[in-house]
Amino acid sequence: MLTKGHRRKQQIVDTAKDMFIKYGFQSTHIGKVCEELNIARGTVYQYFGNKREILFAILESLEESIEDILDPDDLNDYLKTNPLPKTLIHYINQRIASAIAEIISEPITLKLIFKEIIGIDESVISRIDSFIDYVVKAIMHDIDEIIKTGLCRKEINLEDTARLIMGGILFMVNNNNSKNKAKIEKKDLELIIDNYIQGLLK
Repeated sequence: MLTKGHRRKQQIVDTAKDMFIKYGFQSTHIGKVCEELNIARGTVYQYFGNKREILFAILESLEESIEDILDPDDLNDYLKTNPLPKTLIHYINQRIASAIAEIISEPITLKLIFKEIIGIDESVISRIDSFIDYVVKAIMHDIDEIIKTGLCRKEINLEDTARLIMGGILFMVNNNNSKNKAKIEKKDLELIIDNYIQGLLK
């Protein structure tokens, strides 16, 4: 059960997120977040030194979720069961799809990744790039396990492949959102990722 402090911190993050999207990062001041929640500035400063830290907290929380989904120890334990190649590919497909589904479940994430929030500064952009690199490395690790089976073509570039999978899907999702198209479901993500992975095989 979440403590009162955790609930209050989450309220601040959720309110600030909505305001960043609606008004832009530059125009959203801590005072406006406080007004929206009817709390004193000191309450926000108990948890965050500035609004930048709120954005960073969003990305940190997302990284923790992705770390749980793409936990290398879980994958190592699975590999010890000596799965059939087809089963391994399916397992890794589901892991990557779950991680990307986690990213797109957070409304502000795509706007941050595509730098669509007005007023974000260089330190925020640098943190977003760091987040993208983190996810790409996690996906690379999973794909590398498929490559180790010997099923894939030798010329595959791990990083390019991981960025193509992540970037391609996020671009599609962002495009759908901007055109008010239907949301891409997790089963659709799995199908898209499977198409990418099948393209790696010999």
